[in-house]
Parts: sequence; structure tokens; C-alpha cells
Amino acid sequence: MATRLYEHPIFLEHITPAGHPERPDRLRSLNIALEHPNFERLERKEAPQANEDAVLLAHPESHLISIMRQIPEDDGEINRIEADTYASPKSLQAALTGIGAAMAAVDDVFSGAADNVFVASRPPGHHAETEKAMGFCLFNNAAIAARHAQKVHGAERVAIVDWDVHHGNGTQDIFWNDTSVLFCSTHQMPLYPWSGDKKETGIKNNVVNAPLSPNTGSDHFREAFKSRVLPALSDFSPDIIIISAGFDAHHRDPLAQINLVGDDFDWATGRILEMADKFAANRVVSLLEGGYDLEGLAESAAMHILRMMKG
Repeated sequence: MATRLYEHPIFLEHITPAGHPERPDRLRSLNIALEHPNFERLERKEAPQANEDAVLLAHPESHLISIMRQIPEDDGEINRIEADTYASPKSLQAALTGIGAAMAAVDDVFSGAADNVFVASRPPGHHAETEKAMGFCLFNNAAIAARHAQKVHGAERVAIVDWDVHHGNGTQDIFWNDTSVLFCSTHQMPLYPWSGDKKETGIKNNVVNAPLSPNTGSDHFREAFKSRVLPALSDFSPDIIIISAGFDAHHRDPLAQINLVGDDFDWATGRILEMADKFAANRVVSLLEGGYDLEGLAESAAMHILRMMKG
């Protein structure tokens, strides 16, 4: 499998307050893991920055303007946008580069430049609703990537699989009434953002939630994947699969109580690749979301990327 990774130094310049779990060290820890010889074949490219108009694929102009107005100008200044969501002077540039990387990844898998792509960016995106930044997220990268696949590459069916331990409420909000996009989520419940019940199914069963109880682990996660996520993907037969790849369901993570290990993410990646091989010409784009214990994130994301490389 030809696997590509997008990265950029600007992602380290999205600054959050001291002690905030979503911090630049997350990417530094992943970069250390990627120094292993296993990743010598990984094609690493600098992420392009998207134009501001790309935000409008999934958000109204009013949301873009609101975020732009809240970006501070002075070095060292940090603005609080929402409860735990912050912006520093380079945050808009970082967010637009994350969007640019997600769109470039979609281009890559449709053009055949890569079979699959991982985007190592921050800030994350899956909590950003149509008109609201929240949960560390300014714009919804996965949603924008999905719309780009539809608009530019004619994708008729886009599947988004979100295994972050927190429910992807933003992605669900954006695609609730759109049967051309399937959204599947495994997540701890109850937990922030307090959504993601099985009864939340979208306009026509295009939303599939598989909530996990606190203090469960591999068996429950894999059963949820096998009983709810994989059958939904099979029935939907997507043209591309986008992964909202959060690694905060790892047992070391401080923000949740799901006890996964790196091998669980390897396993889930393998199942997604099988679905992509069957339905989507191997087209998989994976976007980094959560993961706040540095060791757990590095282990899990590295195993995820390595599985993508192996196919």
C-alpha cells in the first residue's frame, strides 16, 4: 500500500493555555514514534494551506467571520472562544492548513497518488458544528474533506468513521439531514459532549452511534465495531472512507475511561481497510482528532499508520 502523511510546522504554533490537554507536544510525541525504521517507506509531505473559502464547504460564512474576528493579533495572546476552545495568533493558519491537508489527502486517494493518507494536524475538528466552535475544534476537517470529495471528485457516498472517545457531535450535526454521507461513531457515553445515543440516527439512518460504557475495553469496542459500524459500511458501500482518528480511548488517556490498547486501533484500521478494498478502491483518509496521553497517542497512532502502510 502507498501511504502518505501530511504534516507542517504551523501545527505546533496553535497555542493553548498551560496545562491544556490539546497541546503541541501531541505532535512532537508522534514524530518521535515515526523515527522508527518501520516508517522509512512512509511518504511525508508538507501540508498545503487551504483558502478561507474552503471552510464554507461545511460552515456558513458567519462562522468563518466569527472565528477570524477572535484570532488575537499579539504574540503570546490567547483568546477563549468557547469553554475549552482557544485561539492564538497562528491558530487560523494552522486550522486552514489542516483543512488543506485533508483536502489534499482526498485528492491523493482519488488520483491514485496514494492508497491512503494520514493527516497529523491540530487543532482537531470533529466537535465543530455547523455554526459553533467547541471541544478544542474551530472547523470540522472531516466534514470539509467529505464535501470536497463530493464537489471535486463526484463521490456519491462518503462514509466518516469516528473512533475518538468523545462523540463527534459536530460531524453528526453537519450531516444529520444528508443521506449521501454516513456517519458512524464509537465513543464513551456518558461523556462530553453528552450526545451520541443509539437513538440518534439522522434523517434516514445515515447516523450510526455505538456508545460504550465507562470502564469497558477491547471486547466491547470490537463488538460495537463488528455489530454496528461494519454492517453500516457494508450496506452503504462508500466511495471513500474518512476516519476521524482520535486515540483518547487508549487506557492511559486522562480524559476518558475506555481501556483500549494500541492493538485495538491496529485491528480497527484493518477492518476499515478491508471495507475500503471491497467498496472504495482502497480510498481511506485518516485525520487526527483526540489523544491526550503522549505515550498512548504515539503508540496508537503509530500502529494505525503502520497498518495503513501494510494494508
